[in-house]
Amino acid sequence: MIKRDFGTTGIQVSALGFGAGQIGDVKISERESEKILNFILDHGITLIDTARAYGLSEERIGKYLWHRREEFILSTKVGYDVNYHPDWSYESVSIGIDEALKKLKTDYIDIVHLHSCTVEDLRKGEVIEALEDAIESSKINYIAYSGENEALNFAIQSRRFHSIQCSINIFDQRTINHYLYDAKDQGMGVIAKRPMGNAPWRFKNQPAGDYSEEYWKRMKKMNIDSDIPWDELALRFAAFTWGIDSCIVGTTNIEHIKRNLEIIEKGKLPEDVVDNIRGAFLQNDFNWISQV
Repeated sequence: MIKRDFGTTGIQVSALGFGAGQIGDVKISERESEKILNFILDHGITLIDTARAYGLSEERIGKYLWHRREEFILSTKVGYDVNYHPDWSYESVSIGIDEALKKLKTDYIDIVHLHSCTVEDLRKGEVIEALEDAIESSKINYIAYSGENEALNFAIQSRRFHSIQCSINIFDQRTINHYLYDAKDQGMGVIAKRPMGNAPWRFKNQPAGDYSEEYWKRMKKMNIDSDIPWDELALRFAAFTWGIDSCIVGTTNIEHIKRNLEIIEKGKLPEDVVDNIRGAFLQNDFNWISQV
């Protein structure tokens, strides 16, 4: 597995990370969750990204990986759904971190994100202060923002975050074009979410109401012609875009993980293919804002 420096933080992450949202689903058995989590570590995936909103995800990571804690970089997200406290308050962030530490069965969390809060919430400052105080208390190591567009730009320009997580894929290149350089110029770590673009190629017709609908429409407009399979095209594009330290893919299927590992090993796409993908987005970008 390719390892990369995570900005200038001093830690390293695997080029392919694991998005742990799906393993939080109650429909996934405890046995399956345990198998998947240990499988990814056994095969060199060392970044695990979860969140307070991901059902049983934090709990299962703690339950099945506590004894392997030093083998991976742990990322989670906070800021909401804390009893008796408003979302995006100092208390919701602080308590969210404390509860995550207990669920994850760890003394520290490597990276903690504010989970797509608005630019107005960021401007108030208290959610950022809560993260900074958690660093002072040695509960977390690095503070981060997960989100898009104006709020993402504010987080970068504030110079108070160590890293960001944002949508970067063939059909979502706004961050590459507008914000990525500034983030890397500051030495920020960058995690790409949705590197597969929610796999819109699965659908012959527009999937009304599906999570991938917007990306499906963009895919049709971009009309990319390539002999490379869509999953390979998408993952290699995102993983090897300049400035991306890791891209997180979620699944509960071990065969999919194996396939993604094989794709990553192929390395960067040919330059002419990348140029075609970049050009197709720029030619059709009529306010194609990043998807939250």
